[in-house]
Amino acid sequence: MFDLVPGSRREKRTPEKSDDPFDALWNSFFDNVMDRSEIGFRTDVKEKDDKYIIDAELPGMDKEDINVEMDDNYLTITANNEHYEEEEKEGYIRRERKKGNYHRSFYIENIKEDGVEAEYDNGILEITLPKKEETVSKKKTIDIK
Repeated sequence: MFDLVPGSRREKRTPEKSDDPFDALWNSFFDNVMDRSEIGFRTDVKEKDDKYIIDAELPGMDKEDINVEMDDNYLTITANNEHYEEEEKEGYIRRERKKGNYHRSFYIENIKEDGVEAEYDNGILEITLPKKEETVSKKKTIDIK
């Protein structure tokens, strides 16, 4: 079994948001699409006959800033982007690049933990989770006394 662990989404309320329709459109588009601090990072989960594959989109990260852990049937990917150097210049209309910590957790079962592999290339972290061989359960009828 493989499942996503739901996270909470909270709506941003900031004083600079106005009732102007253009501002509302701009903010709704960029707040929902561009702000990874709210949604973590994007992942694709694929299932094959013998494994699961998770592709996590982590552009601009260094391999050393990413941590993958398995604990009690949870796979957690944590990324820490602290290399952003903020340059104070006048004339910015909007600044969307942020530094911060991001994480995603997945509930997993029936995985060969010693066979899990991860590779990071061109902003994509690929984690391969080999499945345990399925055991066939034997049907047994229990007599009721």
